[in-house]
Amino acid sequence: MENSKLKDLIEQYLKAYNTFNIDGMIDVLHESVHFKNITNGNVDTQTQGIEEFRALAEQSAQIFSQRCQVVKSIVFTDDKAEVEIDYEGILSVDLPNGIKAGESIKLQGKSIYQMKEEKLVLIEDYS
Repeated sequence: MENSKLKDLIEQYLKAYNTFNIDGMIDVLHESVHFKNITNGNVDTQTQGIEEFRALAEQSAQIFSQRCQVVKSIVFTDDKAEVEIDYEGILSVDLPNGIKAGESIKLQGKSIYQMKEEKLVLIEDYS
């Protein structure tokens, strides 16, 4: 039953993420949610709590005109889910690394999710 609830929360979160529905993303998060983005083994962004997460989500939404995370697979271990993701986004702004507005970013990665009190309490994105 726990795995089914966790899977439902992940699906709700990703549906909201893909449609830029920040309130929908927040609705499935625990008040003490911890978010980390890890790129090439380095933590480049992290938040603690819903307010920090909301601020980051609002900022990130401004960077993309479109974005989509597609689940390739989910593996449940103990109280966590590891989700293989295909990601594609189209930028709405120029980035400091030289990628220009209108260009597409495609990544493959994974996300780790953990549930507490029937809400997502941990999200770790790896690329």
